[in-house]
Amino acid sequence: MDAWMALLMFLAVFAVLMAGYPVAFTLAGVALFFGLLGTLTGTFDPAFLFAIPNRLYGIMSNGTLIAVPLFVFMGVMLERCRIAEQTLETMGALFGQLRGGLGVAVILMGMLMAASTGIVGATVVTMGLVALPTMIRQGYDVRLATGSICAAGTLGQIIPPSIVLVLLGEVLSSAYQQAQLQTGIFSPRTVSVGDLFVGALIPGLILVLFYITYMVVIAWLKPERAPPVRVREQSEHLYVDALKVLFPPLLLIVAVLGSIMGGVATPTEAASVGAVGAIGLALARKGLTMERLREVMQTTVLVTAMVFMILIGAAVFSLVFRGFGGDDAVHQLLLNLPGGTMGAMFAVMLLMFLLGFVLDFIEITFVVVPIVGPVLLAMGLDPVWLGVMIAINLQTSFLTPPFGFALFYLRGVAPDTVATADIYRGVMPFIALQLLMIGLLALWPALATWLPGVVYG
Repeated sequence: MDAWMALLMFLAVFAVLMAGYPVAFTLAGVALFFGLLGTLTGTFDPAFLFAIPNRLYGIMSNGTLIAVPLFVFMGVMLERCRIAEQTLETMGALFGQLRGGLGVAVILMGMLMAASTGIVGATVVTMGLVALPTMIRQGYDVRLATGSICAAGTLGQIIPPSIVLVLLGEVLSSAYQQAQLQTGIFSPRTVSVGDLFVGALIPGLILVLFYITYMVVIAWLKPERAPPVRVREQSEHLYVDALKVLFPPLLLIVAVLGSIMGGVATPTEAASVGAVGAIGLALARKGLTMERLREVMQTTVLVTAMVFMILIGAAVFSLVFRGFGGDDAVHQLLLNLPGGTMGAMFAVMLLMFLLGFVLDFIEITFVVVPIVGPVLLAMGLDPVWLGVMIAINLQTSFLTPPFGFALFYLRGVAPDTVATADIYRGVMPFIALQLLMIGLLALWPALATWLPGVVYG
């Protein structure tokens, strides 16, 4: 009976979400309702609810989570100060005269924005507003243009410093310790956000290489789909101008990631470096005004409040779910699946992929990962590999028609002349490349685990 109540609670959350209610209040409200119902029917121990204040205090005192508002501030500052537009114009001038060059520039810009913002929605919208009209005007195939923008925009899921990896690292750290305690290891090892940052670096760069290779091959086989850019005039100091535009953002990215990989700073400290650096970059470009600073700060507060309200709602949900014995039921279900560890892993990845159609990465990270993470990690899976697999899986989900979030973001800013069907068809080759990356990572986990071992020993 208890396990059935946990299942009903999970289904009730989705029903209320589909009705349009906010995620954070849905998680907490449904959980409290079922907790009260379980108390009245004698199937739930209300003592589980007494742990809510401790959970909230743990969230408030968690130093790692301070990185979230700092990285959000850094990303919003760079996006609002039109640095992305200047970067695309510069890269278009550098590569545009080659077939497919503008497409390559868009992918590289997506990589740089991913490494500087870590926010998928902001990246896709910005590139849709800046790059899509240019690509269409220059004669690019609509499907190729929209597909490359959506794919490049979702790189913010996997390329550090990603908000997804920050939140995943925190949740997996707790799940890893819990899994080790369950298996009798009372001096558990830890996994950090920095481990996930370093582990995601090689898979993320390989994915970028896949995208660029596809663009070059298409431009070579079908040049009419990715023609050279018609440049009105060539600057005599093109490379000097490009260096002036590209060097400061690259220096900021290197400072943030380099300080983490070099062990000089924690992700939270590196995030503060990124936030201050973004302010300095905006001042240097003369793009920072008091009005713009106010907008950046308001957006940062809104996004951060949303993240932490969802985290609080998920904490209440997980307590009630555990009180009904839901985690034990999930544990037994995954253990009894055919295929052992890989069968359980496949089932979890499929579930997260489907949930990615209706839930954002924040809800999936805070609700689903704490339930399935300890079980998978207790089966012997590497936490860094698992975190990178989840990030790429969610990235693929956000790109897949008909419900992918990245498609909705681009549809919202694309011209009316761009058909929704063209956006859907345009992303298909990039989805295939992402699935290829997941397959390679499944076959060679060292793609994610080798570099953290080298950096951190």
